[in-house]
Amino acid sequence: MQTASKAQYMLTDRIDMSLSLSNAKNIAKVLTESLPYIQKFTGRTIVVKYGGNAMIDEALKQSFARDIVLMKLVGINPIVVHGGGPQIGSLLQRLNIESSFIDGLRVTDDQTMDVVEMVLGGLVNKQIVALLNKNQGKAVGISGKDGNLISARKLKIKRKGSAAADEGIDIGQVGEVVSINTKILDVMKDSDFIPVIAPIGADSDGATFNINADSVAGEIASVLGAEKLILLTNIAGVQDKKGNVLTGLSIKQVDKLIADKTIHGGMLPKVECALNAVKNGVRSATIVDGRVEHAVLLEIFTDEGVGTLISKSPLDKN
Repeated sequence: MQTASKAQYMLTDRIDMSLSLSNAKNIAKVLTESLPYIQKFTGRTIVVKYGGNAMIDEALKQSFARDIVLMKLVGINPIVVHGGGPQIGSLLQRLNIESSFIDGLRVTDDQTMDVVEMVLGGLVNKQIVALLNKNQGKAVGISGKDGNLISARKLKIKRKGSAAADEGIDIGQVGEVVSINTKILDVMKDSDFIPVIAPIGADSDGATFNINADSVAGEIASVLGAEKLILLTNIAGVQDKKGNVLTGLSIKQVDKLIADKTIHGGMLPKVECALNAVKNGVRSATIVDGRVEHAVLLEIFTDEGVGTLISKSPLDKN
């Protein structure tokens, strides 16, 4: 029995050593593969829109935080823009405040705007800051109202099928970006700090607006001439009509996919955001599956990436 037990222990030790060596080789392969990307992106700005499952699932939250902190440590300048729709909806429900949507946008009256600002600018923003700091980052939370970061105006929604071309739907304090004041971001870029931005803006009269987080991320990436825009989502990426994930798309290819209705519904605004960013000078935009652990690092530092990459090709210049 003792001899058999000894043989079992020896076999177990050999298996453990084999697994450890295999894991070490995998780690070495990943590090080797990531080196040229680290060299390429050092000193560059990458804007990440953080939302969906990645904001709710605990394991995904931790992996996201470590990804962002690691990016900063290797010399990349990450900027995080976050959403918070489910958290806003939950608090509105608890406060017995009715919530409605038009074209996917939350109708935002004064009472709802108070909740939106409380959740986005306070609760969610500070939770993300704390998460990054817990993982040894130096995050600073700001809203678009801080330092006049986001100048906004009321978003006007056209009424579909209306006889009056100028007739619109009033959805309250929902806004769109007019301009981005990059001074505060430039200060953080040249420091160890990671900006975490709540998508709230204000107009010249001080009125506050709730703005789509994808739009804010896209505008910030465009103004800064970012290397990359990453939009975390709850799907694998843009899919063709057979359900296959598409990647490596040019502007012309995306326009064609929109025209033939391959891209439609809820994916359309996100793709248009990515497309506009690339057209406005961002080197590439990626719609990333945020349900994958370390999705951000996999997208930036591996050959395969995660999700749908959109970039300008030579043919797009014609």
